[in-house]
Amino acid sequence: MNKVIAVFTKESFLVPAVAILLGLLTGAIAMLAGGFNPIDAYTALIKKVFGSAYNFGETIRQITPLIFTGLAVAFAFRTGLFNIGAEGQFIVGMIASTVVGVSFDLPAIIHAPLAILAGAVAGGLWGAIAGYLKAARGVNEVITSIMLNWVALYFANWVMNAFFIPAGKQTSEEVKDSAIITIGWLAEMFDNARLHWGTLIAVLAAIFFYIILWKTKSGFELRSVGLNPHASEYAGMNVNRNVVKAMFIGGMFAGIGGATEILGVFHYQAIMTQHTGYGFDGIAVALIGGNTPFGVILAAILFGVLTFGASGMQFSAGVPFELIRVVIASVIFFVAAHGIVKIFVKPILMKKKEGGH
Repeated sequence: MNKVIAVFTKESFLVPAVAILLGLLTGAIAMLAGGFNPIDAYTALIKKVFGSAYNFGETIRQITPLIFTGLAVAFAFRTGLFNIGAEGQFIVGMIASTVVGVSFDLPAIIHAPLAILAGAVAGGLWGAIAGYLKAARGVNEVITSIMLNWVALYFANWVMNAFFIPAGKQTSEEVKDSAIITIGWLAEMFDNARLHWGTLIAVLAAIFFYIILWKTKSGFELRSVGLNPHASEYAGMNVNRNVVKAMFIGGMFAGIGGATEILGVFHYQAIMTQHTGYGFDGIAVALIGGNTPFGVILAAILFGVLTFGASGMQFSAGVPFELIRVVIASVIFFVAAHGIVKIFVKPILMKKKEGGH
């Protein structure tokens, strides 16, 4: 029992947990100020997510792309880069998987992995553009990756309009059945919720994230360059190559996320009038998750539950969707403001220290 208490009173656990609690309390205050009952709202959120098998399955579907984009941003953070371009990388991953899924007729054992690989490579190359411009020309990756998000949006629409969408329609043909990664038996268990293999791939991607960064020589170089590029260069490391590599790997995560959305959820690509938002939410997921793979998964779960449960709050408790974003923004604020949160957890940590634990 003492070991369990020790785990839950560790600073690394307490600070994000208290930050989330403070964010929810702040959201409750905002709801009270707006004339809404926060207890009813949070109850409606929980009922929406856990009230039926279908909604629970759809919540898992909502969480999956957030894990991918969260990993994309977190990986760049860990290597000293700020990848704002996960949204664009996600979109080009969608395009590449659609192109492969629609154009080829292959056995399923080849077709689906090939379509996912195409999404990964496309997302990686899109991220590598920003990495190359930073390494070769010193252009700040924040600026280029933001611009690349918009280029990806309009490039995707042009490709679809020019080659894959029949005149007068807004969507492409559906990808071939051999490229679809929906898990039929699992979807049936959850009342036809759109569950797919992408969720398992997302967990594997998080494991890959951990292994490559903390268990390989290449990962050591990537982290070293992020911490101190000058010292890394003095030690004989190729800084520019590592910058491009970091952005490529980060882009791959987002690209796979886009591919699994097409192959597992929609099965076609539509003309987009705006960004999907997954890439931008990935920034918040990475921040809440402390830029660690396990933290990203937990943060994506939190973010996905809040986002999917928002409709329950909206329809059952009458809370506007904007207030849900206030709750999420509050959580991000308190996670980012470690100093404020530590004021609240300080008595617990002091008591633990005095107890000799």
